[in-house]
Amino acid sequence: MRKRHVWMTAGMLLAALSSHTLAAEWNMPIGVTDVSREIYSLHMTIFWICVVIGVVVFGAMFYSLFRYRRSKGAEAAHFHEHTMVEVIWTAVPLLILVGMAIPATATLKKMYDASEADLDVMITGQQWRWHYSYLGEDVEFTSNLGTPREQITGDGERSEHYLLEVDEPLVLPVGKKVRLLLTSDDVIHSWWVPDLAVKQDAVPSFVNENWVRINEPGIYRGQCAELCGKDHAFMPVVVEAVEPEAFEAWLAERKAAAEAEASGVDREWALDELMERGEQVYGSICASCHQPDGSGLPPSFPALAGNQALMDDSALHIDTVVNGVAGTAMPAFSTTLNPVELAAVITYERNAWGNDTGEAIQPADIAEMMAE
Repeated sequence: MRKRHVWMTAGMLLAALSSHTLAAEWNMPIGVTDVSREIYSLHMTIFWICVVIGVVVFGAMFYSLFRYRRSKGAEAAHFHEHTMVEVIWTAVPLLILVGMAIPATATLKKMYDASEADLDVMITGQQWRWHYSYLGEDVEFTSNLGTPREQITGDGERSEHYLLEVDEPLVLPVGKKVRLLLTSDDVIHSWWVPDLAVKQDAVPSFVNENWVRINEPGIYRGQCAELCGKDHAFMPVVVEAVEPEAFEAWLAERKAAAEAEASGVDREWALDELMERGEQVYGSICASCHQPDGSGLPPSFPALAGNQALMDDSALHIDTVVNGVAGTAMPAFSTTLNPVELAAVITYERNAWGNDTGEAIQPADIAEMMAE
């Protein structure tokens, strides 16, 4: 009767540790791509092989310890070698490893085959945001942390996706093979989305390659998985997978917006227009280092409010934002922001928090400087 209860308990435990429960609670996600599901299946196969090996090895060990213990008068056998036993304990592990290596190699080959893609996306890591460029489509944008600063500082109630929300998600079509090209403008980052089974380093001056074909529409979240500096924890990844028709409509809308933005470079902008746009850009890009009120975090991130050196020299201010400052934490934003955004944020910084220069930096001047 006692043995029966033991076996019933063991059976219930194994049932509780089913693949779905493991995936939902403790295990890696099954994911929404063919590769992610194949990786999960391979992972579970090897996991159960390891479980069986562990049960057999430790079962034999504990049985021997109990059955042939000294208190029962057991005497150890004396022998030097046994050729057949040595062949068996060498051959069996080798066969097990080969059996695991064959499906693992097949999965790795699929993971690294990024050929014949329907869409190419360049992903550039920047401290601390992601820049996405749809190659051949003239669409690019920067994806910044969307969690409000007051939640981070503890002044507001945390949202459901705290630190895992962005202002601009990467939009991809369902059912299409998308090649991901990853690099970095500064330090090593790592673009990681568990549901897509993609975790790829973004290395400065080097382009890594990966790919994904998403099977189900939805929003999939991840984050930078490489310690990359002060705001590493504030660098999430959000991918929005939509039907191909919806993706084409979104792409057309973004192209139209990009054309409108480009046409805005040549017109004269009013100060209030630049201030409104600049406040948005500053909140998304600059506030994490220089603080929402411009007070900065000296010495690494100097205050902008009351910074007379910058206010007295607009050329220095523009050069600092556009080209960065070598040897400091100030990066160049020429590859992150377009001329309209650069002109707007510089104008905002020169006219906010008590800075009252009255200057309106025009996008045309920024574009001319960047072209030199």
